[in-house]
Amino acid sequence: MKAGNGTRLFVNEVATRDGFQMESRFIPTDDKIALIDRLSGLGYAKIEVTSFTSAKAIPALRDGEEVMNRIARRPGLVYTALVPNLRGAERALESRIDEFNIVMSVSETHNLANLRMTREQSFAQLAGVIALAKKAGVPVNVSLSCVFGCPMEGEVPLATVQGWIDRFAALEVQGITLCDTTGMAYPTQVREVCESVLASHQAQEWTAHFHNTRGMGLVNTVAAVEAGIRRLDMSLGGIGGCPYAPGATGNVATEDVVHMLQCMGYDTGMHLEGLIAAAAELEALVRHELPAQVSRAGHRLTRHAPPPDFDDIVIRARERGQAHKELQS
Repeated sequence: MKAGNGTRLFVNEVATRDGFQMESRFIPTDDKIALIDRLSGLGYAKIEVTSFTSAKAIPALRDGEEVMNRIARRPGLVYTALVPNLRGAERALESRIDEFNIVMSVSETHNLANLRMTREQSFAQLAGVIALAKKAGVPVNVSLSCVFGCPMEGEVPLATVQGWIDRFAALEVQGITLCDTTGMAYPTQVREVCESVLASHQAQEWTAHFHNTRGMGLVNTVAAVEAGIRRLDMSLGGIGGCPYAPGATGNVATEDVVHMLQCMGYDTGMHLEGLIAAAAELEALVRHELPAQVSRAGHRLTRHAPPPDFDDIVIRARERGQAHKELQS
């Protein structure tokens, strides 16, 4: 019996932001647009297109406005972007963004290292962004970094995570993403955290965001889904990471996660073969091998031709069988 029983899950693609920001080679604007347009037809609920951070901070995404303005938007698909501050919010609004994705860390040390602000300073700044978004009628999603652990502080207490969730929920954000920023999460922890926050804010739109730093990205995804999470961030080919988080590697790979969930009976709404083809295009763009598995091996039921001498093998096996029967008679 398949565990998913057709349960609908919603897939968010982050390769074109979280992934591209980590690439040493600048991906040409036209190529970014072509890839996003291709991905738009594969069944995603949301695509994180770019970041409206300063070009000096993230030069790989310095073409954010042009990309956002030139993509072919598919009705019903949310085109979101990282919005770090009020200036970024203004740029995002000018680019007709569908959703603000704002970010802060629940770890004080990581927030200072990543954003150069205390958590309180980040919250005050982001409260202003939320107010601007409300005025413009644009939904806001909050991505909370280091929910499952900080590479500098270690464990982050669930009470701390819950406290920041409560404060953002009070500002009436639409969604909250629980981010495993450096791949420190493990399945029983994921289940506990997800069940706790879902119980505390049932009306919130919850998303899980895992990295595969220690090889637990797929099992953590299953744990989150079994705990009730229905929205998942993932990155085509498994590219990505965090430029300010020591030890971080790529996000869970979209094609790997979708393949697993579909095998388990969940309805992801995704076109797996299209993802595999898009991953090949992505690998050509980034000019290095992708860490994903399914884009190399194919679906679990992918068939392969037997060895060239298979007919001879069959004949010899039959001859051995016949000889054995004769010896027994």
